Amino acid sequence: MSQNYDDSELGLFREMAVRCLEQEVEPHYEAWEEAHATPKEIWQTLGAAGLLGPDLPEEYGAAATSFRVAQMITYEMSRMGYGGLGSGYNIHSNIVMPYILNIGTDEQKQQWLPKMVSGEVLGAIAMTEPGAGSDLAGMSTSAVRDGDDWILNGSKVFITNGIYADLVIVCAKTDPSAGAKGISLFLVDTSLPGFNRGKSIRKIGQHSSDTAELFFENMRIPANALLGEEGKGFIYLMEELPRERLGVASQAVGAADGAIALAVDYTKDRKAFGQSISQFQNTRFKMAECQAKVETVRALLEKNMDKYERCEMSVEDAAILKLSSTEMQLEVVDQCLQMFGGYGYTAEYPISRFYVDARIQTIYAGTSEIMKEVISRGMFK
Repeated sequence: MSQNYDDSELGLFREMAVRCLEQEVEPHYEAWEEAHATPKEIWQTLGAAGLLGPDLPEEYGAAATSFRVAQMITYEMSRMGYGGLGSGYNIHSNIVMPYILNIGTDEQKQQWLPKMVSGEVLGAIAMTEPGAGSDLAGMSTSAVRDGDDWILNGSKVFITNGIYADLVIVCAKTDPSAGAKGISLFLVDTSLPGFNRGKSIRKIGQHSSDTAELFFENMRIPANALLGEEGKGFIYLMEELPRERLGVASQAVGAADGAIALAVDYTKDRKAFGQSISQFQNTRFKMAECQAKVETVRALLEKNMDKYERCEMSVEDAAILKLSSTEMQLEVVDQCLQMFGGYGYTAEYPISRFYVDARIQTIYAGTSEIMKEVISRGMFK
């Protein structure tokens, strides 16, 4: 995300977002991290501030802004050190709502989008399974047509927002013999019988982001819960991947910017051998290298946002961006923590949270290894 907010719309929403986060999140975030949970009420607070799905049309209660506003909010959450909240926000605003807007029927849009904009309904997307991981074609969750309903059976794991989600986009096999072409998407109302959640999964980072295993046991969902056309789920997933990975890249750049700011401030104040450690050549060179890495990825992110606006961003583009941005984040945050010495390894200093929160970025939304596979397939067609 660009650091230059000349655009009046971006500037206005940035001020709103930062002010809301400072007032409603900052005083409580440490407690949420320790509790390994974010209160569900925060989503209605963000909705009331106009920060959820800001780029949706006005008819759903949103502001009809550029999609860049949602990217900027993701960036700011990450820059301020709220990695867990940023991941939950990216799922809700940059993934679930666009899926419904782009694929859903008018009835589905009217049913869900206004409540998602207000924060009354929290969204999640369920792809990963305990035995399938990144291999979506190997999923075993099934949906079988039964009259006017579908019967859903199976389980999903590592689902962000899973504990509090009111609506989950579930990937399921509707034709087990068709591989990836047999996958369909469903809008699952979690209040219906047959839906169950496991306990919140404890993670090494992003503690305040609730992550859960979900279970569907002979869950009967209405026929109109089908999102898009039957059997086209994998195609929809590929079409929506660019925006998902733009969000992850915005998180990466934001977190790297936040970590560098912490490291620069600390090294200015910290004294060693009679001078500020910011005066040592090693400190200055290492920080310069970090800044150069961030700026390189920032330029790539801006380029891809331009492509996305022109509907020209490819799956390969998204993979290159996701790989480059998240690997950069790990390198930069690691180097910034090093500047703190032993203090960086303590929970007392925020840089430690930047460090543990970063680790998941090269894993979810497609691992770095999968990104390399996608990129190489494009090269060796």
